[in-house]
Amino acid sequence: MKKEIPYKIYLEEHEMPKQWYNVRADMKKKPAPILNPQTLKPITLEELSEIFCVELAKQELDDVNPYIDIPEEIRNFYKMYRPSPLVRAYCLEKKLGTPAHIYYKFEGNNTSGSHKLNSAIAQAYYAQKQNLKGVTTETGAGQWGTALSMACSYFDLDCQVYMVKCSYEQKPFRREVMRTYGASVTPSPSMTTDVGKKINAEFPGTNGSLGCAISEAVEAAAAQNGYRYVLGSVMSQVLLHQSVIGLEAKSALDKYGIKADIVIGCAGGGSNLGGLISPFAGEMLRGEADYKLIAVEPISCPSLTRGKYAYDFCDTGKVCPLQKMYTLGSGFMPTSSHAGGLRYHGMSSVVSEIYEQGLMEARSVRQTEVFQAAQEFARVEGILPAPESSHAIKVAIDEAIKCKETGESKNIVFGLTGTGYFDLYAYQKYNDGVMGDFVPTDEEIETSLSLLPNIDI
Repeated sequence: MKKEIPYKIYLEEHEMPKQWYNVRADMKKKPAPILNPQTLKPITLEELSEIFCVELAKQELDDVNPYIDIPEEIRNFYKMYRPSPLVRAYCLEKKLGTPAHIYYKFEGNNTSGSHKLNSAIAQAYYAQKQNLKGVTTETGAGQWGTALSMACSYFDLDCQVYMVKCSYEQKPFRREVMRTYGASVTPSPSMTTDVGKKINAEFPGTNGSLGCAISEAVEAAAAQNGYRYVLGSVMSQVLLHQSVIGLEAKSALDKYGIKADIVIGCAGGGSNLGGLISPFAGEMLRGEADYKLIAVEPISCPSLTRGKYAYDFCDTGKVCPLQKMYTLGSGFMPTSSHAGGLRYHGMSSVVSEIYEQGLMEARSVRQTEVFQAAQEFARVEGILPAPESSHAIKVAIDEAIKCKETGESKNIVFGLTGTGYFDLYAYQKYNDGVMGDFVPTDEEIETSLSLLPNIDI
């Protein structure tokens, strides 16, 4: 007899993943190799270890091993907030009048307020094992910086955060959480690094971008002995750590005999999206099942839907390795939107290759539509979602309404990446009716894409 599905599906502690899943191992056509920015040749482990911790560099280059053990110390930390619940959105279903079943994997039930802690604690752990003094990083909306500051305080590491300027100004409380955990926080682009000075001169008055903040954080790490750069998205190592999201979601569904039909994630650099879809994409790659995977990005920064699949720098200052990815150009400066975590010019090479192979579709949505969906969700489900997460909510609602129109009962799963309680400035703008939508012109995107490096590998 089929089990009755509760509001929240919890896994037992012993059911939490003991290994991360590396979807690249199941890809016949692998993501293209990342390139050294000086030589433009595939980067070596030794070269990459000058930027990242050695163990993280190994994970970054590993496209062979499907499963990588999660160290016990990381698993013990995970137990403070994992396994996270898979929630059936019964109230939202009722409000929409849809026959669809809607589930969300809630990653906001930890102090950092988002999924970012899954990778932050792993990266801090490897830094501590390498006897480093500290790490530098960038943060967009502040969720990654918050998570990393927590992880660094746990392992007694110095943490230096370069926060995208518009988010630094819009989200002072998230900034103060980072400082409470001992991190130093600098608005980016700043005048404390050479690349920051250069970007400020080239783009006077800019609100910054993740690409800018990455450049500054890399420069700061290189200038200090005993420091390495860590990051919260884009790179394969991060998607590997975030696979706990998808593995738990899949296990929770399997526990009640549920097969997902549609899996939806918000798309910025690819950390949450890649982590959520990885085990589902793996089944598709192995020919075991089929799913409709959907990436949702802001219309103001549409790397998948309007970008080009090409090699590009991961940062505005062009000091980081190059990846082949869907990109708007490393010089693209997105407008000051309220989904700071999605304001990145490119997309993870893993997610990009999955998209290129036709295993996933992508949609771009307007900011005002996103906040309308967020408000609708909050009023019936009792959680104020982060603006980033609300992109996935918007499309989940769209898909549920399609089911209402066709009479189909589909299982829709989306990632609720975090809470929006530090995003009240954005909600105020929406509630006051002064929030707008920005859509970059074809000319703006073409101008940025025209500056892509000419690499054919």
